[in-house]
Amino acid sequence: MKQVLIAMSGGVDSSAAAFLLKSQGYRCLGGTMLLWERDGQSAADAQAVAERLDMTYHTFDAAELFRQQVVAPFIQDYEQGLTPNPCIRCNNTLKFSYLLDQALALGCDYIATGHYARLAQDPVTGRTLLYKAVNEAKDQSYFLAGLTQHQLSHSMFPLGGYEKEQIRQIAELQGLITARKRDSQDICFIPDGDYKAFMERYTGTHYPCGMFVDLQGKPVGRHTGAVGYTIGQRKGLGLAMGAPVYVCSKDMQQNTVTVGPEQQLFSRELTGRDSNFIPFEQLIEPMRVTAKTRSRQAPQEATVYPLENNRIRVVFDQPQRAITPGQAVVLYDGDLVVGSATIL
Repeated sequence: MKQVLIAMSGGVDSSAAAFLLKSQGYRCLGGTMLLWERDGQSAADAQAVAERLDMTYHTFDAAELFRQQVVAPFIQDYEQGLTPNPCIRCNNTLKFSYLLDQALALGCDYIATGHYARLAQDPVTGRTLLYKAVNEAKDQSYFLAGLTQHQLSHSMFPLGGYEKEQIRQIAELQGLITARKRDSQDICFIPDGDYKAFMERYTGTHYPCGMFVDLQGKPVGRHTGAVGYTIGQRKGLGLAMGAPVYVCSKDMQQNTVTVGPEQQLFSRELTGRDSNFIPFEQLIEPMRVTAKTRSRQAPQEATVYPLENNRIRVVFDQPQRAITPGQAVVLYDGDLVVGSATIL
């Protein structure tokens, strides 16, 4: 009998994943990584579900690793003018790395999560393939596209064929206390969404005010700290310039934020670093794909080109709005995830 460690967040999705795999005959253990101060209630909910499903339950103190591998790089990226995606980094370095190692050490064959995505094995190459969820509105393959073959081959995503409401109904029928728990929408360590305030509290650093400048470099107002602004942002700028303006770029050395009209946000291509491919080891020649530069974006027609040093160039058929350094570009062939890279 195959054994699976269920990565339990204390939410309905991972709770339902545990029930579904148990009902399929897997021997399931529950496990929660303790990462941040708010995790106590989540762990209590996860443990209650594990007890309800008659599963052995473990907690893993990964708080220091989380600070080193996720929080510190998040702050460093923002200080360098990037807009990182800490959920992707957490998946790559903790959930499907550290926690997978714990699962294998416990004698498990797999780790399972409540992500909405699907896996299959390529019958020709033997590689594990990642696909979008059946319900594209809930699809989370964007956040999993950086996983390696080792990680994917030891993973299970039992919710990939379900609608969200079906999952809530399954949890309710089993009497799981997480059945109607609200989905988390925020970065787990910044629940109020104020990144700048969090970074100032966490580091003890005050990020100074500076100048908004127009496309010619002329000062047009004062900002409250360049780290607090994102490419494409319009709200909260406090600028009266006669027409709407948007954040177009940031110069962290000069502590300036350049603003301009919306058409300045559009570009047709990007370069990505640290590329990861799933159906094959590396990209050898140009390939037609669809690509997303944000998780909620509809995939856009593009061509991806290989570059040296594990980099790629993506050229879109149509200009794209607010391509943001630090975010992930994820490549698809239909529902198949081809790969990903971090936008430079």
